[in-house]
Formats: sequence, structure tokens, C-alpha cells
Amino acid sequence: MYINTELKQQGNNLRLETIALKVYSEAKNCQGNSLALLALLRLLEGLHREIRDSLFLESLPSNRQALYTLLKNIEEEGGWPYIHRLKLQSLLENLAENTFTELEIEKNTQSLVECESSQPLSLKQGEIL
Repeated sequence: MYINTELKQQGNNLRLETIALKVYSEAKNCQGNSLALLALLRLLEGLHREIRDSLFLESLPSNRQALYTLLKNIEEEGGWPYIHRLKLQSLLENLAENTFTELEIEKNTQSLVECESSQPLSLKQGEIL
């Protein structure tokens, strides 16, 4: 599991591993419930942002030796922590792959092309569709 490997690699303590396992366990409990998983991801992103923008910035090194140690750790242990956001386009593509067959997508695309190329409707005054 990624969680255990990452924590051991970084030399983090048992408290962080326990937190990670609880979060992962909650995610597994929400499996199949996209709204609950989305809420969990939003919570994690919010915590990441809050910790980064307050506590982490306040703890940045004040001398070159400490800065060197921090930068060396970032380089050796996997870079800067970042929460990747799924782009809406990727989400829609993934949804399309799981929902429609290639034939259905082609058929729907063809229908859209036909609609776009057809002549606009012209109504005489007083006519209702």
C-alpha cells in the first residue's frame, strides 16, 4: 500500500501512519459513493491548504543551514507535496468510457454534427412550436 511505503520512506512516526490509515479506511468505507469520496477529497485539500498556508509557512527556516536541510529533504524524499485536481474534461472522458460504448459515442457525435449543420428554424409571428 502506498501509504505505508511513503510514511516509512519519509521516516514519519506512528501518529502520522495512524492518521493515514484512518483516512484510507474512511475512503474504503465510502467506496462506491462518489459524493462521500468527493467530500473526503475536499476535506483533505482544505487541510493541505490550511497547513501549508499557515503552519508550514511559519515554520520555514531562518538560516541557510536549515534551508539547505529542508531543500535536501524535498529533493531526496519526493518533492513538494501537491494535491492533484482531476480536470472536468478528464472526469467526463472517464465517465464516457465507463458509460457509453464507442458506437454510442460515435452515434451521439454524429447527431450533434447533424444538428449543428441543419438550417435554423424560422417561425412566423404567432407560431408556437
